Amino acid sequence: MKNQEIAALLYEIADILELKGVEWKPRAYRKAAQGIESLSEDIADIYKKGGVNALNEISGVGEAIARHVEEYLHSGRVKRWEEIKKSIPRGLADLMEVMGLGAKRAMILYKKLKIKSVADLERALKQHKIAKLSGFGAKSEENIAKGLEIFKRGKERMLLGDTLPLAEEIVERLKKFKEVHKIAYAGSLRRMKETIGDIDILVTTSKPKAVMNFFTSMQKVERVLAKGITKSTVLLRQGIQADLRVLADNEYGAALQYFTGNKEHNIKLREVAIKKGFKLSEYGLFKGSRKVAGRTEEEIYKKLGIRMMPPELREDTGEIEAAKAGKLPKLVELKDIRGDLHVHSNYSDGSDEIKKLAEAAAKLGYEYLALTDHSKTRAIARGLDEKRLQQQWKEIDALNKKLRGIRILKGTEVDILADGSLDYSDKILQKFDIVVASIHSGFKTAQRQMTERVIKALENKYVTIFGHPTGRLLNRRPAYEIDIEAVFDVAAEKKKVLEVDAFPDRLDLKYTHIKSAVEKGIKISIDTDAHSINHFAFMKYGVAQARRGWAEKRDVINTLSLKELLGYLEKGQAKGL
Repeated sequence: MKNQEIAALLYEIADILELKGVEWKPRAYRKAAQGIESLSEDIADIYKKGGVNALNEISGVGEAIARHVEEYLHSGRVKRWEEIKKSIPRGLADLMEVMGLGAKRAMILYKKLKIKSVADLERALKQHKIAKLSGFGAKSEENIAKGLEIFKRGKERMLLGDTLPLAEEIVERLKKFKEVHKIAYAGSLRRMKETIGDIDILVTTSKPKAVMNFFTSMQKVERVLAKGITKSTVLLRQGIQADLRVLADNEYGAALQYFTGNKEHNIKLREVAIKKGFKLSEYGLFKGSRKVAGRTEEEIYKKLGIRMMPPELREDTGEIEAAKAGKLPKLVELKDIRGDLHVHSNYSDGSDEIKKLAEAAAKLGYEYLALTDHSKTRAIARGLDEKRLQQQWKEIDALNKKLRGIRILKGTEVDILADGSLDYSDKILQKFDIVVASIHSGFKTAQRQMTERVIKALENKYVTIFGHPTGRLLNRRPAYEIDIEAVFDVAAEKKKVLEVDAFPDRLDLKYTHIKSAVEKGIKISIDTDAHSINHFAFMKYGVAQARRGWAEKRDVINTLSLKELLGYLEKGQAKGL
């Protein structure tokens, strides 16, 4: 968590310096933030072992930033960073995060219209002041308004990838109390939803007062909103609310069920209970005034004659009907994953060398790793031209001769260009083991054009996987407009694979699309889109997303062994032959 805190501060300072028009420092701060984010070891431990010299060895961290990090580790603050933050109005940095603005435009709005906060921006939009500014116009104003709505939703809900580690840490700390008997997080977090509104934790304990005192006095607590013997609510420093509920042993299962399913799932389950002559609530399952179940979730579902389904399915998408009919899917699990088919190295915009990536993948038990650096058009991501591709392939060949237990596959994340053609010629594409084709530009293209663009790309026989298929960035950018079902029809016909990108701010495809794709018989690939070895940990989010979409092991190509995968590819099943 310390790595994330420091990286977040560095990104914030970079944004402020960019707002102030400083030319090179923002990039240096962002590079340092990326280096710290990608660490597999806690930065505090690195400092304890080697001091400021060890900090200076971190990728992107120079001497000045190393000294600032040292100061933060000692005092929890950095005087210089606080001075920088005070140099602009509070709230102005938030404007940069609104899609359609950025540093230069945010500063123009500040100078021309005195807009220095999100609230100011909202008022200016309502009064249509921005459309009148030179260089903006009505269309820009409309896009900024859309961006503001996304920004506001993002402030209300945190990414799963940010929330889950917080909840897991709190649960692990509470578990250390010997008086704590049972504990779990519930709610949308237990369903592994893409974004989370708050954290719900349920506990049974013989010492509720002591547990509540610890919970409300944690270092992560910004403010205590309510405190009691059975329920306490706090606001964490990360800006999310956390509730702790103390339950009786014979209520725990009922409460866990109640606080896990979404509203529609719980309504439908209560209807099942009523038809069978029961009453179901967060306190238990009752026959008249007698409680007949409640200690565990399993006994509740069993009494209702329904097989208990995994938490990820409890969204009222047919899981209760499937459970009644004995047709619940056997969902894919993290342990089923045999490799990652979308990974970036330092040849493009990744931070780690190929060997380091391969060794980290081998430690996870993977049999293969597809190196898929960006294609040549992605200059901003140091995309590879044909000459650098040859260099990379030679390195891969050499490593494959040396490394044991892991096979590096030659891949690419090739850009789908505006006309639907690909960023490499077929002559180059046919030499790859894996071709991930993705959209990285033209997000505002009209639906019909975007659909035609993607379909043309999928008709290329060398494309294996359609990468992050809707282009969304959670809390930052909406999906581009596309007829996704038409794309699915082509993918099914051409036997193309659809990616579930596990990066926490993507989780693309969304779960309803995954379910639709699986029902059409389309294979999926769960990939991390890793840009460092640290990002391999994101696989659990991709697996959770696939489970939410009812995906089974047989639906996911990277559950295949290396031999099976190579056979799958060689037969042309993924190439539409």
